[in-house]
Amino acid sequence: MSPLFTLFSFVRPYRKRAAAALLGLALLVVMDLAIPRLIQRIIDQGIALHDPGVVVRTALLMLGISVLSAVIAVLNNILSVQVGEGVARDLRQALFRKIQTFSYGDLDRMKTGLLMVRLTSDTSALQRLTQVSLRIGTRAPLLMIGSLILMVRTSPSLALTMLPLLGVTSAILILFVLKMEPLFRSVQQKLDRLNTVLQENIAGARLVKAFVRADYEGARFGAANEELTGRSVRAMRFMSILSPALTVCINIGMVLVIGVGGRQAIAGHMSIGQIVAFTNYLLTTMTPLIMMAMLSNVWAGGLASAKRVREVLATVPEVQDAPDAADVPAGVPSRVDFEHVSFHYRNGSGAAVLEDVDLAVAAGRTAAVLGATGSGKSSLVLLVPRLYDVTAGSVRIDGADVRGLRQASLLGSIGLVPQDTVLFSGTVRDNIRYGRPDAAEADVVAAAKTAQAHEFIMALPQGYDSRVEARGANFSGGQKQRLAIARALLLRPRVLILDDSTSAVDIETETRIQAGLATDDPPRITFVVAQRISTVLNADTIVVLDKGRVVAQGGHGDLIQTCPIYREIYDSQLGDESAPDGPEDIPGGRPLP
Repeated sequence: MSPLFTLFSFVRPYRKRAAAALLGLALLVVMDLAIPRLIQRIIDQGIALHDPGVVVRTALLMLGISVLSAVIAVLNNILSVQVGEGVARDLRQALFRKIQTFSYGDLDRMKTGLLMVRLTSDTSALQRLTQVSLRIGTRAPLLMIGSLILMVRTSPSLALTMLPLLGVTSAILILFVLKMEPLFRSVQQKLDRLNTVLQENIAGARLVKAFVRADYEGARFGAANEELTGRSVRAMRFMSILSPALTVCINIGMVLVIGVGGRQAIAGHMSIGQIVAFTNYLLTTMTPLIMMAMLSNVWAGGLASAKRVREVLATVPEVQDAPDAADVPAGVPSRVDFEHVSFHYRNGSGAAVLEDVDLAVAAGRTAAVLGATGSGKSSLVLLVPRLYDVTAGSVRIDGADVRGLRQASLLGSIGLVPQDTVLFSGTVRDNIRYGRPDAAEADVVAAAKTAQAHEFIMALPQGYDSRVEARGANFSGGQKQRLAIARALLLRPRVLILDDSTSAVDIETETRIQAGLATDDPPRITFVVAQRISTVLNADTIVVLDKGRVVAQGGHGDLIQTCPIYREIYDSQLGDESAPDGPEDIPGGRPLP
């Protein structure tokens, strides 16, 4: 039941409406329980005694009760819908905000498809659970309790005869509810898998087509779809047994009432009205059981979803502010230091991605990180903005450990252009101003010019007001990368991180971008991650990584002479066996600043 306490906390803001809905249910129960007693009165006092006045007055009273019940039921439905919709909205908002607090490590573990199901399917299940609970949840048990009490008052001996049957019926219902919850949880898990496959295929639709893998992906989706269907059918098949089982119990109860009650009536111990009233109370007792049986899938599904939503809300982000976290000191930092840094991913095999890395970068200097795929280049630079936390050692800005700085302040001082370029639907201007919505037009244009994006933006039909489709589908890879660089530059960051952010840009454009960054004010610390050797030639320091370790660092002229790995990379890309001594000897190169 503990996951439901999470749901209750979201119902609390709507407690007045929820209480009014429950009060309406209680009144409905009272009126429902009054009807069999009024029927008994008509039979025993009106029909049996030939008193039409009793029949008319009681019938009018029953009509009034029915009209009032209908009004209360409508009000209850309105209130329950308002509470259910409000709870679903607040849950979605809370989940979304929680996801925004996740570190990269948390997002590595909780995949996109899984989080989408939590935000959509699971919140809808909890919405239904809330509405059902307010419309039926208390009415059913109150009807059962009230009917049992009135059955005993109507005929204690006959009620005693029914108790074993009621016990068996309740046991059947409890068994089904307990069995249904894990079944529905497994259905939701299969839905997670289906959504993951769907999300991957929508995001990678072009790649699937390019590699002619539509049949393979269709089979993969089909397998996930079949698994979901199989689990759903299994749950529904199990559920389908419940209603017939309860119907049999009701029929047995009716036979017992008619048989035992009829004999007592013949013996003069019961009236016909009492038998009719008792039968109605029996049906009123069993009907809630059927209602709960029919809705047990809603409760079981809601309980499974509550556990899954609670899992997200209870997740403690890997990266959090320390209690005494401070802001990043004002001004441009004078240096960034990596001191004996080691790192590994929590969800991985435990093997170190980085081991004992030492590196210092001073203000106004550029450090380029080069190495083979999987050598730890991106992991290294993502430790600076603390998107991941180091496993050992420390990353320091002007001597302050980044773990002791406030995340908002730290990230606000760093401009990051990630490896996977992301653009949002909207205008070109909106995307460039994403991190600084109030930026002046002149600043937007200046950032775009430095990123070599202004020219192609002005060639668009509406310039900076041109629309960007979802995920930037109407722009080339190089255009998206240049827009992402402009977005980072507009922040005027003290530290700039370019994570392989010019890989889709031609060398001539890349050279202009580098020249613009070198003259851009204010002077900053720049980290450049690259696969292409031309990207790193003009860096002040080139760091060569191999299997998570720094094997060499220095300028191009030194590394080409002293580092075999660097020379191998250079030769493989530029194809020059007689390596030059420095960038000034490279066509298109420029001397180190």
